[in-house]
Amino acid sequence: MTMITMNKNEKVKLILKALDELFPNAKCVLNYNNDYELAIAVMLSAQTSDNKVNEVTPILFNKYNSLSSLANADIKDVENIIKKLGLYKNKSQNLILFSQKLLENFNGALPSDKKELTSLPGIGNKSAAVIRIEIFHIPDFPVDTHISRISKRLGFVAKSDNPDKISLKLKKIFPIDTWIKLHHQMICFGRNICHAQSPNCSVCTLKSICKFK
Repeated sequence: MTMITMNKNEKVKLILKALDELFPNAKCVLNYNNDYELAIAVMLSAQTSDNKVNEVTPILFNKYNSLSSLANADIKDVENIIKKLGLYKNKSQNLILFSQKLLENFNGALPSDKKELTSLPGIGNKSAAVIRIEIFHIPDFPVDTHISRISKRLGFVAKSDNPDKISLKLKKIFPIDTWIKLHHQMICFGRNICHAQSPNCSVCTLKSICKFK
């Protein structure tokens, strides 16, 4: 199919319309019961699928059902619970340190400020942004591998752009009131259609503006 030439505003309208039709109810798929559980699930999801995180967090949160218990958890036991996840040794250490620092510095309550969030062990810029949009509903545009891939294929960013740079560019392109929903929709689009390998281009409603083909 021949790629259609559109200006930026036309592409934005097309993408928002297409993703609204495909994934009108897109949302975070990580399972959690409270604010700090969401933060831990996000932390554990680095370089691991959300589905795998959802397999281990019920076991983890059932055994350690409070921040205090997590702060005093045995690291070997935590490693054993989450060992199917990538970087599980580092994540186990960060999980315990995160719980300790959240109690010590913030009385157990997650802060909404990004600088304060990233002061917690295991919480980087992307994790902080996810926490802000999920818990506090503060507009932000965290970029994962799906969003990075799609943004490059649709020509919104350069192939060499890192997640932080992609986030800044997407924030300039899309209206602020679409950021949170679009973040979830692009992830769904990447998981279900625009795969890293063998994307399902035959059913893609955005293929006319995609550089991949």
